[in-house]
Amino acid sequence: MILDMPDTSVGDLSRRLLDLREGVGAMALGRVFTLVVLTSPAEEERALAVAAEATRQHPSRIVAVVHGSRRGPDRIDGQIRVGGDAGASEMVVMRVSGDLTEHSEAVVLPFLLADSPVVAWWAGDCPGDVSAHPIGRIARRRITDAEHTPAPSTAIRERARHYAPGDSDLVWTRTTRWRGLLAAALDLPPYEPVTRVCVAGAYDSASADLLAAWLGSALRCEVVRARTEAGTGLISVRLDRRSGPVDLVRPDGLVATLEQAAQPPRRLVVARREEAECLADELSHLGEDDAYARTLREGIPLLEDAAMPAGEAVSKGIAPSPDASRRLARRLGRDEARRRADDA
Repeated sequence: MILDMPDTSVGDLSRRLLDLREGVGAMALGRVFTLVVLTSPAEEERALAVAAEATRQHPSRIVAVVHGSRRGPDRIDGQIRVGGDAGASEMVVMRVSGDLTEHSEAVVLPFLLADSPVVAWWAGDCPGDVSAHPIGRIARRRITDAEHTPAPSTAIRERARHYAPGDSDLVWTRTTRWRGLLAAALDLPPYEPVTRVCVAGAYDSASADLLAAWLGSALRCEVVRARTEAGTGLISVRLDRRSGPVDLVRPDGLVATLEQAAQPPRRLVVARREEAECLADELSHLGEDDAYARTLREGIPLLEDAAMPAGEAVSKGIAPSPDASRRLARRLGRDEARRRADDA
């Protein structure tokens, strides 16, 4: 159910929400927090769809503030979504213009659930210091997404400069599978220190930057950030050790290969994570992310002067070859198909 309320007020929206709750039933029971979504008209539908999908695992009240033109009249065009149109949540959307665009907290406060935490998500561009933003000051968690900014790598460095406990960014969440696979690989013999890491990815990939920063700070070693063309995402990681490297390579955004000494090569599916999946992960814990904080504080400085063209890194043996990974993936795929045929 979607109820549009053009040119309305916060009071009218609040009363109508109460009427709907009484008419539809106890739809507010079990709400675990309030998710405040801050977005623009261009990003509105994407942000609302992602929020509705992510909160299916974490039923909440979604309060979305869509910032329109500051030059327009002081106006709120409201909308209430309940039932299937709001996922497992109830959603209040306020499209604000004029001076109201500078006072998001004033329109949000009346809709916050009592005695429940507040999580703020900036679905696109955001202030440099989100913890100093009026919404950020009332939120326990502040989630940003550098991927949806004009310069993601620059944005993640801005996050590092202004980090405060409770901050997080979805580009960090997108590296979760890579971090898990690499940590598991280092738990297998031979147990040797890593002397250098090389992370190859698009020059505008903040996820590649964060993965390189995390590895450098955790392993206390040299870091090389090999840069590929814009839009190619995260391509590969090489961890150099005395007995040979650990290579995790995903040339095409889906199928990856993992090679390391004393272990058979593996073919893995490492798909790029959907935005709703990443947001749901962030909503599953409301405390400080110590690993993210340490990566920003200790790892990002390691990327200074660490950049190198990916082609140069491959030619020098610093980064693995994506073409070799493709050939290995095809061979492993054929071997697996033959084994299945023999077992049939």
